[in-house]
Amino acid sequence: MTATHVLATHLTHLAAEEKSAEVTDWAARIGWVVGLLLFIALVYWLMREGWKWRGTLQSDLPELAARPSPATTLNGDGEPSQPGMPSDPGPAKLELTGRYHGSTTAGQWLDRIVAHGLGTRSRVELTLTDAGLDVVRPGARDFFIPKEALREARLDKGIAGKVLAEGGLLIVTWAHGDKLLDSGFRSDHAAEQAEWVTTINNMIDSTETDGADAEVDSTTQTEGAR
Repeated sequence: MTATHVLATHLTHLAAEEKSAEVTDWAARIGWVVGLLLFIALVYWLMREGWKWRGTLQSDLPELAARPSPATTLNGDGEPSQPGMPSDPGPAKLELTGRYHGSTTAGQWLDRIVAHGLGTRSRVELTLTDAGLDVVRPGARDFFIPKEALREARLDKGIAGKVLAEGGLLIVTWAHGDKLLDSGFRSDHAAEQAEWVTTINNMIDSTETDGADAEVDSTTQTEGAR
């Protein structure tokens, strides 16, 4: 019998005799598990309280605009229009399904807005009409951005802590109260987002031009009356 064979036989006997150590200190193990669970619960509670505190700090944001008509939504359950909004928003220019990734203070992609449910990520259905942008969120609060509140649309890669590939997000900048907000959307078909940027920015340019023309006409009429 060779030395190699003897060594192999010895190791085989050792492996056969080896047993896992019995747990003798159950109290210590249970204590560690309980402590870990309490730590996780504490972290969750702190995150929840931080979210609520952020919402309190943002309580000066006005209520979100109601959708002007059921006709603007993909699922047809719109809310009554607010005073001054058109009852007939016109046909849809564009429609999109995808995800809503949150809203932030404009230009500050980590300054998340949580007031009025704007911090809740969800599925989304967007409808763009002459009246503005209708945001339908199954399972979360819907809102409407009037055309006059739209400021800019662009493609970007991140918002509210969510980072995608360059140009992977449709970012819409809009005025709400005295704040400018960025809202981020991701279409199920990313290639169509460029068309949304072009169409929204053309709407904004048209609105600004119409406003400037109306101001000129008003000034001309005033001077003519003098």
